[in-house]
Amino acid sequence: MIDGIYILANDVVYDQLVALLNSIEANAGRKIPICILPYNERLDKVKTEIASRDNVSLFEDSDSIAYWDNFATQIWKNYPRAQKTWREWGFPELYELPMHRKFCAVDGPFDRFIYFDADILLMGPVDYVYEKLDSYDWVVNDFQYKSDLKFIFDGSPEQMQQVFNSDNLQSKVFCAGWFATKKNIFSPAMRADLFDKLIAGEADVMAFLAPDQSLFNYMVLKSGISYYNFACYDCEQATGNHWSSQFDVVDNMLYDQGRKLTYVHYMSISSSDFRRLCGGEDVDIPYRDVFLYYRYLKSPEQRPQSFTRPSQLMLLQKSTSNFIQQRVNNIKLKYRNFKDRIAQRRGRGQGAGSGGK
Repeated sequence: MIDGIYILANDVVYDQLVALLNSIEANAGRKIPICILPYNERLDKVKTEIASRDNVSLFEDSDSIAYWDNFATQIWKNYPRAQKTWREWGFPELYELPMHRKFCAVDGPFDRFIYFDADILLMGPVDYVYEKLDSYDWVVNDFQYKSDLKFIFDGSPEQMQQVFNSDNLQSKVFCAGWFATKKNIFSPAMRADLFDKLIAGEADVMAFLAPDQSLFNYMVLKSGISYYNFACYDCEQATGNHWSSQFDVVDNMLYDQGRKLTYVHYMSISSSDFRRLCGGEDVDIPYRDVFLYYRYLKSPEQRPQSFTRPSQLMLLQKSTSNFIQQRVNNIKLKYRNFKDRIAQRRGRGQGAGSGGK
């Protein structure tokens, strides 16, 4: 029985990845093998980091990557409401497609594993999580169930009941940035069945601001595999894990009312903020010193000793660049919408012509 950890990463999140790897080494309680799932091909820094650590490897199963890339592509391209909304927002037709590569973890070498987004720091041992997998197939520890359900599923009540046949759907949703499960938890037959149902129209219940998260929730709930959320079922002992909460810092560890966190998640904070911080810019990031401690745990001499605020000129240039980019995006969006309207008119015209023959 091999226990392991997967992390989705590339060079863009390099500073966060190093901090996470160091926090795992310092706080996991034992040496755990780690496998990096490639977000894309930008991996030069990641590969160099992997080479310096004897327990870290790169996921290189090209068949698995191709399978899950195609799986997600077919689902989202055949989901009309998502495609229409993404066009209106100016998003690509396969918004956040690489995030779905975290599904590759179920094909990897570890029998039991925990998945981490790269924007996480581990604060404590995780053996209790692996042990829970002896009784359950899917284990999480977050408070997503207290958020609005529409961030995971936003179908009509009638659709939701028809698809899931559940009166308590809210309590079962989870954040897909941190979870634990087992190898091959989705069998080939199960994958094919879920794929067919999604293509046939059940995808319409899924929200699409975080498409991989919606798809994970659908597959876990629809498959009927056993599920456990520490934050829901053991809420008296559970701690918060989102950076926006007020935690106490003791010796570079975070505590929630005296209880040590398992992990802290910096979700929604841009990777560029961490990159700028590590470049010596004075960026306001929650628990900044904790992050910097783990980022430079193995190379304290490289940690910035002072931080500079960007000049007014740099701020103006950044603001101008953002403004121009937004204008360009708006123009592209208007052009796409214009082409869609022309295509629709042509379609109606052809239909009318055919009907008159």
